[in-house]
Amino acid sequence: MNDNKTNINWYPGHMTKAVRMMQEDMKFIDIVIELVDARVPQSSKNPDIDRLAQNKFRLMILNKVDLADAAVTDLWEEYYRKNGYAVVQINARSGSGMKSITSTIQETCREKIERDRKRGILNRPIRAMIVGIPNVGKSTFINSVAGKACTKTGNKPGVTKGKQWIRLNKQVELLDTPGILWPKFEDRQVGIRLAMIGSIREEILNRQELAWELISYLTQNYAGTLHEQYEVEETQDAYRVLEQIAANRQCKLKGDRLDCEKAAAILLENFRNGKLGRITLERPE
Repeated sequence: MNDNKTNINWYPGHMTKAVRMMQEDMKFIDIVIELVDARVPQSSKNPDIDRLAQNKFRLMILNKVDLADAAVTDLWEEYYRKNGYAVVQINARSGSGMKSITSTIQETCREKIERDRKRGILNRPIRAMIVGIPNVGKSTFINSVAGKACTKTGNKPGVTKGKQWIRLNKQVELLDTPGILWPKFEDRQVGIRLAMIGSIREEILNRQELAWELISYLTQNYAGTLHEQYEVEETQDAYRVLEQIAANRQCKLKGDRLDCEKAAAILLENFRNGKLGRITLERPE
């Protein structure tokens, strides 16, 4: 996949504004809760947040754990804990792991609560900012944690807009922020992984090339997955495997030609919705 494909104009203007807003709001914040996709915990983590959230308590939430490789998710949890984050694994859609969120926020901010108490400030709610790139499930998380549909949720990257405080309970207030990406990927693979999970508009990248990348990764790291799902021979190169998926799934164009574009769409959709099994696309260093 060529580099310029990955960097095509995918960074919308509203994201620059969102970063400025976030910088402004940061001075009111005690803890930054960062939501990442458990299938790509590092690639879906916005490096700008570390700069914006200096000196704040940090909570890393690994979402969509039901779609990710459980053993690798545990490695990521250990990795982030070692780097000073509190970590919770959740599936915001089913509500799994959500019960511990409020207590983890309070536990992480214990030092701050103690400081307030000594200064005679009692019962001031902890102010948390929730951040995450598009499509990591932030709106679903907020709806789940707040117990009511207080934000629009959508599958399109960048559906949540505007600024809103959500009172979770007497102890915690949550500031939602728009899903923001960062202007340029230093590592081409980051862009590819984000496109695979649907965080970048698909039309920016060539779908077949994306499918080839996924096929290569799966045959190396999850051998047998493609054979089981599509009855293909995994020892061939990725190009041939995609052709075989097209043939086996009757993806045909006029004149009986194989429709590899359609086969690529099927493969990516099956990966995204978990039909290929629990797969993580990257591991801690």
